[in-house]
Amino acid sequence: MKSLMKKAALLSGMVIAIPAMSMAQDTVEAGVGADVVSSYIWRGQDLGGVSIQPSLSIAYKGFSLDAWGSVGIESADTKEFDLTLGYTTGGFSISVTDYWFTSKDDPAKYFHYGAHSTAHTFEAQIGYDFGPLALNWYTNFAGADGVNKDGDRAYSSYISAAAPFKLGGLDWTAEIGATPWANSFYNSWSSGFAVCDISIGATKEIKITDSFSIPAFAKATWNPRTEGAYFVFGLSF
Repeated sequence: MKSLMKKAALLSGMVIAIPAMSMAQDTVEAGVGADVVSSYIWRGQDLGGVSIQPSLSIAYKGFSLDAWGSVGIESADTKEFDLTLGYTTGGFSISVTDYWFTSKDDPAKYFHYGAHSTAHTFEAQIGYDFGPLALNWYTNFAGADGVNKDGDRAYSSYISAAAPFKLGGLDWTAEIGATPWANSFYNSWSSGFAVCDISIGATKEIKITDSFSIPAFAKATWNPRTEGAYFVFGLSF
């Protein structure tokens, strides 16, 4: 679920769903890239093994349209295709993301938008980047959202706080994320407020030649809700 393609967004969960551009442009800007990751960890959840995650973006005057995907090297891995429409001005950002998932064992049709049977999840995001700290709130409002304690739509939500800093010549990001109420969308099931992502990661440019380098990142994640721990390494192209 990917970010386009700020390193900080990469470190905060890969997927993202945060508009790529932090300042309005007077000209159209476009970008294309891909990450190769040792495992796909999103908001404290293990979503797959070694994966290739392509991205494509276009932005104009603060508005952005981003496409992001993930496909594992194992044929049985879930495949993902996300589209995000966002707007950013100053530190403020807002976006809507359409997540779509399918797999070899559970194939799904892309244009099937049944009210109670669909492989799409629609999420709204609002956030503000203060510089030393970025705060974001995400809420599912349609599609395959999950349910609450009563079996009704949960409007499953996720909140996060991320703080970038420099140490030892590297760019770091520390983050904490939680689900604020009961839902079956995150971590199989959460009965209430639950911290599910405590992570820290860093990025570094790996020099290949005098004129060419590849951005690399590593991130350690702990999920207190599931008692899981993950360590991911990735390369950006």
